[in-house]
Amino acid sequence: MLVDSHCHIDFNDFEDDIEDVINNMRQNGVTAALNAGNSFEGFEDQLKLSEKYPFIYTAVGVHPHNADEYPEVTAKDLLERTEHKKVVAIGECGLDYYYDYSTKENQIRLFREHIVAAQESGLPLVIHTRDADDDTIAILKEMYEEKPFSGEIHCFSSSKELADFALSIGFYISASGIITFNKSGDLRDIFAQVPDEKLLAETDSPFLAPVPLRGHRNEPANVKYVVEKLAQIKNLPWEKVAEITTNNFYKLFRKASDKGRYEY
Repeated sequence: MLVDSHCHIDFNDFEDDIEDVINNMRQNGVTAALNAGNSFEGFEDQLKLSEKYPFIYTAVGVHPHNADEYPEVTAKDLLERTEHKKVVAIGECGLDYYYDYSTKENQIRLFREHIVAAQESGLPLVIHTRDADDDTIAILKEMYEEKPFSGEIHCFSSSKELADFALSIGFYISASGIITFNKSGDLRDIFAQVPDEKLLAETDSPFLAPVPLRGHRNEPANVKYVVEKLAQIKNLPWEKVAEITTNNFYKLFRKASDKGRYEY
């Protein structure tokens, strides 16, 4: 029993074989997945998948790369899209200073709007952060002190400082295929110290395929490789880590129902 806590299977990478992708999930024991938001334009496609497959959940959000395209989006716009029963989270959202796809000013403004939406809705926040640890910590600290909210750092590949801060406010930390890469020893050391009760696993499909599939299109079925590596890192049985990460998914994303999972 596995859950992919973050993927993008509404992307056109999957338009020709989505049924095969779904079948691969079933065959590899992946009982549910969270399809994360990237833009408002893609939101309807996300909902169509969630309405067709009871085990696919949706998050609504605008990726920081796309912040310049949404200069006027507010928390109200996000909240209006959380009324659907399959929308279980806000995001992904955050800051990405590695690329210059959107200005820092617009990224920060939009990130704050997502946080307000999480504060007002009670839904967890799904955060993307890259080369922006200091600003991410500062914004989260400021706004959490104003009104607490729940969430996770998805596809974590940042500093121990960010991991420690996120855990200090009760956030979860999600591992992706990056932890299987040869040069990710420091990252594996961080995950060794993440408490079991705050651990999630994801694919971030179609990106970041894990070893031994690196370089190929990623898909939710491959979360099993992430869980296998986490089991090695934590020195726990594979089945135990699968159970931990699955249970943590439903603890964080409380609006998701485990009744939607595959029956085996």
